[in-house]
Amino acid sequence: MRLLDRYLLREFLVPLAYCICGFLIFWVAFDLFSELHAMQDKHLLASDIAEYYLFRIPEFLPVALPVSLLLALLYAITNHARHNELTAMRTAGLSLWRLCASYLAVGFLACAALFVLDEFCAPKTAEAAEQILLRHIQRRPGPDEQHQIRNLAFKNSREDRFWGPIGVYNLVTGEMTQPHVEWRLADGSWRSIFADRAVRTNGVWTFYRVHEFKAMTATNSLPVPLPEMNVLAEPEFSETLEEIKSEINIRDRYGRPTRTHRADVPINEILNYRRLHPDPEPAVNAWLSTKLEGRFAGPFTCLVVVMIALPFAAASGRRNVFVGVAASISIFFAYFIIQQFGFALGEAGRVPAWLGAWLPNLTFGIAGVAMMFKIR
Repeated sequence: MRLLDRYLLREFLVPLAYCICGFLIFWVAFDLFSELHAMQDKHLLASDIAEYYLFRIPEFLPVALPVSLLLALLYAITNHARHNELTAMRTAGLSLWRLCASYLAVGFLACAALFVLDEFCAPKTAEAAEQILLRHIQRRPGPDEQHQIRNLAFKNSREDRFWGPIGVYNLVTGEMTQPHVEWRLADGSWRSIFADRAVRTNGVWTFYRVHEFKAMTATNSLPVPLPEMNVLAEPEFSETLEEIKSEINIRDRYGRPTRTHRADVPINEILNYRRLHPDPEPAVNAWLSTKLEGRFAGPFTCLVVVMIALPFAAASGRRNVFVGVAASISIFFAYFIIQQFGFALGEAGRVPAWLGAWLPNLTFGIAGVAMMFKIR
């Protein structure tokens, strides 16, 4: 690494660290102010509250990191421009693209870090944070009850098989009590089973104390009971525990209206849901596709803010440093508004899902590149 790159990174990473810490402190203080009474009702100690917010940091970083990058870049580059350092570097024969190479490298690293945090860490830490909130509640559900879903029903569109209603389903173990399954056979007849219990072991669903019925294709035919069995293994039942969990989570999120649009469904859940439903309804497909594209578009916000901050801050060397703060707030809100507008259009099926999710990145990315070429 050249001496110039080390200097630029040092002048940038120090304010970046301050910005991230400042935003985290502001977020914790604001959230604590509104949630302190509820935490007291749950009898949380100071150590519990600190642990709770520690586990919630991965959930907050996708918002804090891009804003911190933008503010730190505007501050650092404006400082360089005000002291004529950018002019001296460019007089020495360095292009603006070469000067921003180290900043772009940080942007790429931030993109990768955000993707890993958002996809693999945030879902687990969010669940751990919820468990901390219930730590001191005396009449809380037991470990098994916390993961139980009652009267579950879902359809495997891939194989035209309907499950439910299921008396109780355990999200962790995958055990079912009082399961009911119906599906169509190759000859067009229907088959249904009622069992006391079912578990998935070594990739095979096994039912216990099974009552089985078979019905012919004629609509007026009555189901014919088959001999009762103590154990019935169904290797052709391909539904995995991950697919069932994705079905539950996505159905819950899709049916719950929100004030803001976010890519809050992990990629793995979307792919598992689509394995169960290869051809979902148009409305669900638009919603899922936009969420999926948003999972990839979100981390690239870090790179986009680098592209927009560099020419904006380098355009004038006489701006006050505090102009960078105001500019970062304005750019952030403009990005947020376009993001919400794009997500709303994409989830409603008004525009292609990729366009709805990538609209703010495309808008600000193209604007940043155009501004870079205009700077002399």
